[in-house]
Parts: sequence; structure tokens; C-alpha cells
Amino acid sequence: MSSEDPLYERDPEAWNAYLAEGNARQARKRVSADVILRDPHGRILLVDPRYKPDWDLPGGMAEANEPPAEAVRRELREELGFNLQVGDLLCVDWVSPHGPWDDLVSFIFDGGTLNEQAISELRITDSELRACEFCDEGQVKERLRPYVWRRVSIALDALTTRRARYLQDGYA
Repeated sequence: MSSEDPLYERDPEAWNAYLAEGNARQARKRVSADVILRDPHGRILLVDPRYKPDWDLPGGMAEANEPPAEAVRRELREELGFNLQVGDLLCVDWVSPHGPWDDLVSFIFDGGTLNEQAISELRITDSELRACEFCDEGQVKERLRPYVWRRVSIALDALTTRRARYLQDGYA
């Protein structure tokens, strides 16, 4: 065997050790995953978390090694007792470090339009939430933090253009 053979072919165990060492030194990213759910009138579901001052989209933080689409499905089950097949990705926003937080990668998915029966089955099942409500765009803009509204407004645009967007701090 030639010493020019790639390490992964020559010594698979050494290759795995090399990858593990790199994995241990590389940065970890916080990941959030939210969903835009609409009612038949086009209003958007917002939730009012007890642990922060502003309303938000349904969703939350991904757990270690959890895919973002599964994170949003899990959060919907835990917080609203709702099982949802998540739709298309609408946007990804890289949020720079702020305050005590490191950077974050935030995903927003399309949750589709809920029918009246699905809406009637929504219920708060987690003490983290104070309330949930379908809101028109004006109410959404008023209730969300400005940087979250920028992200959501671009995600809403992606619903029409069918083109997912990449953002940095809410800007395209």
C-alpha cells in the first residue's frame, strides 16, 4: 500500500480519530426552528412565552443532534399538543452574538393553513406558554421584536415566491 493512499482508506480508525478531534474543537451552533401556521383567513399563529417579554412564532430550540424540522415538530407537540408534518423551508437566519448569547442559526418552516378542526384542537400543553392567538400581519409586526419581524416578513414573502432565503441578522 502506498503512503499516498488517503488516510480514510489506509487506516479507518485513525481517520475516525482525526474526525473526532476536529469535531471536539469546532464551534457548536445554537439552532432554533419555528413555523408559520395560518388560519383560513391568512392570520398567523403566535405564542406568548412566559419567559420573555414578546410574542413569538411557535417552535423553539433544537436539542443536541436534532434536525431543525424535527425540533419544530417536537416543540409543537410539547407546547400545543399538535402533530404537524412540517412543510418547506422558508428562511434561514444567522443571528450574530448578542448579550450573553453566542450566535444562532434560526430556521422558519411553512406549517400550512390549518382547517377549523385542527384549530379547535390547538391547546396550550406547556407551562412555558401564557397564550396563543392567530394575528393579522399588523398585529404580528406589533407583537414581535423588530429583528424577528424582519425574519418573519421575509419568510412570508417566501410563501409567495416559493424561494427560501438566507438572512444575516434578519437582513437578506
